[in-house]
Amino acid sequence: MKNVLKPGMVHEKEYLIRREKTVPFLYPDSAAFVEMPEVFATGYMIGLMEWCCIEALAPALDPGEGSLGTYVQSTHSAATPPGGTVRVRATLLSIENRNLTWEVIAHDDLDLIGAGRIGRTVVRWDRFKAGVAQKAERIREGAGMAATVSG
Repeated sequence: MKNVLKPGMVHEKEYLIRREKTVPFLYPDSAAFVEMPEVFATGYMIGLMEWCCIEALAPALDPGEGSLGTYVQSTHSAATPPGGTVRVRATLLSIENRNLTWEVIAHDDLDLIGAGRIGRTVVRWDRFKAGVAQKAERIREGAGMAATVSG
């Protein structure tokens, strides 16, 4: 990771809310979600906040690096219908080794809709993917064992 990020730096992202980013589309296989009103889903709002942080730290990444979300704390205080625009502002609060903490604030056309903190950690994708592959193998092995025990 390059040493180009400084606490206090700000990045902003704007996003037009489409119907597919509303609550019923978050988990369409859940009747409880499908029955809910078509307003910007909290899960998508968190994703948009993370996206803003990802863009902000991109210039600091070396080839083969990326970042992962490691912490989320946020409110979601107002509904945004499809057709509204959400603007996220991410302010870098701290850098500790490869861990970054951001303050995030989201507004739609009329209201503050969410605020909180996002933590992201810079990783080397090759190492991360190798770890995921090892975990997937352990899960497959465990699934085989579970089938043997229950069969």
